[in-house]
Amino acid sequence: MQDNLPELRDIHLPDGVSVFPPAYGWWVILAVVLLTGLLLYAAAIIRKKSKKLYALHLLKNIYCNNTIRSAVEMSAILRRICVYKYPDAAVLFGREWLDFLNAHCKSKLEGRPAQLLLDAPYIRPDAKGYKSADVIELRLFCQAWIGENL
Repeated sequence: MQDNLPELRDIHLPDGVSVFPPAYGWWVILAVVLLTGLLLYAAAIIRKKSKKLYALHLLKNIYCNNTIRSAVEMSAILRRICVYKYPDAAVLFGREWLDFLNAHCKSKLEGRPAQLLLDAPYIRPDAKGYKSADVIELRLFCQAWIGENL
């Protein structure tokens, strides 16, 4: 027994617990957090796009049978967007309203379509003087404005 004594080693502590690799539970928690973040991000994108798509759908469903009524409905869509995104601009009217719309869009609305947008809420639906081409140009401006602002 005396012969084995030099071969004995002193008591030693085990190695410390390593951080990596984490236990399976931590991987599950990380996956749940990342998945939740990804779903929230996707929901935000879908929500934003759905507003834009809904506004464009409303615009598409406006028919040019009556130019004045069509212009009133387009103006209402633009105002609804302003109530959501630019609350201070929703109360503008006349030239200030047109200047605000032009300031927030690359394409500018001028001439007869601009006058149609300004006059439509205040004139009779059967009034003459505006053409379908004015409504078509106003619709194109509304599409561009919605595309840039929603």
